Amino acid sequence: MAPGVGKTYKMLEEAHQLKGEGIDVVIGLLETHGRKETAEKAVGLEIVPRKVIFKDGLTLQEMDLEAIQARSPQLVLVDELAHTNVPGSPREKRYQDVEILIEAGIDVYSTVNIQHLESLNDLVARITGVVVRERIPDRVLEEADQVVVVDVTPETLEERLLDGKIYAPEKFSNP
Repeated sequence: MAPGVGKTYKMLEEAHQLKGEGIDVVIGLLETHGRKETAEKAVGLEIVPRKVIFKDGLTLQEMDLEAIQARSPQLVLVDELAHTNVPGSPREKRYQDVEILIEAGIDVYSTVNIQHLESLNDLVARITGVVVRERIPDRVLEEADQVVVVDVTPETLEERLLDGKIYAPEKFSNP
């Protein structure tokens, strides 16, 4: 449940399996972070285009909740549950958009890092020295029908980091 362990990849693998079983699956929002393997794993799955938002001279993109609702799949994949939506959006957080999808009868698979859980915020800050600003209330996790923990060994995570598979090389320097 940390960056780079393969949560999105695992979610896409499961989506392909479910699609093969006849489930109507779409990608509502996918963040590949430039990871080639993740982008390749999405091939063959329908992607609902993102909503384009023009804000303060910038062109931004968000999940298009209305388009997903109109499409009405059985299952939608929504990456990065703790994401903060563009200011001025109808809802502040992506998890709130997901709650609307669930209320509409659409099943949702999503991803979240453990440091994004509200109750762990202080602990994460003490251990890492980093205050995580994008968080979800614990109740969101508690209300899930199923939680799949995706993790790797610290050695594998370090190897993935050094190989540039978690953060782009320009964002990470090896001490």
